[in-house]
Amino acid sequence: MAEKTFKVTSESGIHARPATTLVNRAGQFSSEIELVHNGKSVNLKSIMGVMSLGIQQGSEITIKADGSDADEALSALDDVLKQEGLAQ
Repeated sequence: MAEKTFKVTSESGIHARPATTLVNRAGQFSSEIELVHNGKSVNLKSIMGVMSLGIQQGSEITIKADGSDADEALSALDDVLKQEGLAQ
């Protein structure tokens, strides 16, 4: 299992548009991918799950990936978060 923690830097947090980008990217991998925020874990391949977390600026999130392409998935999601200016 691979995991990494990020701090959300986007003023608007992770709202619908960036959440969709993350979900779409996560969906390209076969690994199980979870997004954890405030002790709640959701499937990162589910837009409703991600939106239910209400992630705001300054929040700490953790992405966990488990499967044959877990490291690749985590690296790709790290890139999305940084390129979109969402988190560090």
